[in-house]
Amino acid sequence: MPRQRTIYFNDARHYYLFVFEPPMALEDAWIPIDECAGTAVDTFIYGVARVDGVFYPSKIGQRFRDNQVFESAPYYRAYRNMQSLVDRGLDPLTVLIDRAHDKGMEFIASLRVGLLGATDPSQNTRAGGAGFLNQEIRDHNFDLLRELAIDYPSDGIELDLAAPPRAGAPIFRPEDVAEHTPLMTEWVRSVSEMVHGRPGSRGVVGARVYPTEETNTRVGYDVKTWLAEGLVDYVTPLIYSHFVIDSNMPIQWLIDAAHQYDVPVYPLLGPYSAEEQRDFHTREWATPEMMRAAFANYWDMGVDGLYAFFFKWPIDAAGKLTLTEMGDPELVADKSKHYLVGRKSDVTEEMGYHLPLPLEIAHDDTSRHDIPIRIADDIEGNADRIKEIRIRMLIADLVTDDDVTFELNGKSLEHELIRREYGNSIDAYWGQWLEFMLEGVRPNKGENTLSITLNKRAEGCIGTLVIEDVETIVEYHPFRSRL
Repeated sequence: MPRQRTIYFNDARHYYLFVFEPPMALEDAWIPIDECAGTAVDTFIYGVARVDGVFYPSKIGQRFRDNQVFESAPYYRAYRNMQSLVDRGLDPLTVLIDRAHDKGMEFIASLRVGLLGATDPSQNTRAGGAGFLNQEIRDHNFDLLRELAIDYPSDGIELDLAAPPRAGAPIFRPEDVAEHTPLMTEWVRSVSEMVHGRPGSRGVVGARVYPTEETNTRVGYDVKTWLAEGLVDYVTPLIYSHFVIDSNMPIQWLIDAAHQYDVPVYPLLGPYSAEEQRDFHTREWATPEMMRAAFANYWDMGVDGLYAFFFKWPIDAAGKLTLTEMGDPELVADKSKHYLVGRKSDVTEEMGYHLPLPLEIAHDDTSRHDIPIRIADDIEGNADRIKEIRIRMLIADLVTDDDVTFELNGKSLEHELIRREYGNSIDAYWGQWLEFMLEGVRPNKGENTLSITLNKRAEGCIGTLVIEDVETIVEYHPFRSRL
């Protein structure tokens, strides 16, 4: 049976080495572990590198800013914090591993696979280089992983293969993928044999991959073969740099394939509900209700655990609550949830991972537009516990005189109570929030379809309607309402 894990990831820098003033106190060095202690987190994953160096005193790889040239204060702090521990005879990575074990957590070191600090930058595939076709690149990554798995008392390693395109160059050039996908599989096989067969206990091999089979195949990852051969002990699907929470990744193919071989799947949960790239928005962290909705949907799909990162820092009471609830489906089953429909970004489109929103409807487009909504709650079975269900939509350029039909699973919402609000506090004129109080028409457990048809725009309006957000809110009573 696949192993359940509740995972939190720290990337070594943003909320750790970059923020503390050197010299680093031991209490500060323990922070990444201690902020998860007392929650459901049983596995801590630490991102040990980025393309310009590793965040520990490696004997193999180039250490981050080892040239001691610091173009910004965070880089100065990172290097000096590491060095301040080394000067006291403490290895920064060992400090974290020991603290994780003291707190009852598994420790896995995550490496961004690809070009790293000590390798030739001319091999970057974006610049026409050979990338992972270069034996030297493959060997350097292998040697770093061997150091992390054998020379350190870690519980295993994670192959971060999903960092490109935003946080690294692709492993292969597009023209090399078809021929050399077996080369990548052979390299993963060699890493697996090394970590699984290390002296002492068998090490864990995890892999970050892309959410769709097509995307993995397109970049040279034969994930199904890795699963069939037992080369990886878990897989985590994600699109890196798409950090808005996505509770509907199309990963059923991965769950089904992994479970054939008892390999667990732990989807990565984006920490935000909005990002700065969106007009008139600042970065907003997902609420516990939004996180619950994502947990519930993924558990309903059959995942074996959840993987979180980048919570509001320092991790506050809401974050602690989420880290506690994400370890137990029963804790969220009858609690209020806030489901979001996914919004596309530049990186999701680049990776061929197409999300439903925003959805544009031209002024003369009278066709029906369908938006999928997945709900894990058993609406019918819990009717006596559910206080209310609302669907909210943010629609840009909407005016009250527009003639629009809204349907849920083919049933019109025209008789449901509707409320309207300004679209945004900054540019209130820009759109409207529509909120439907669902009484006669309610969503089903599982897949639902929200349909929108623009019958006719208000007289003289030729602007495009844009469905920016779709949210489903399920609120529960503390007691059953039926005697």
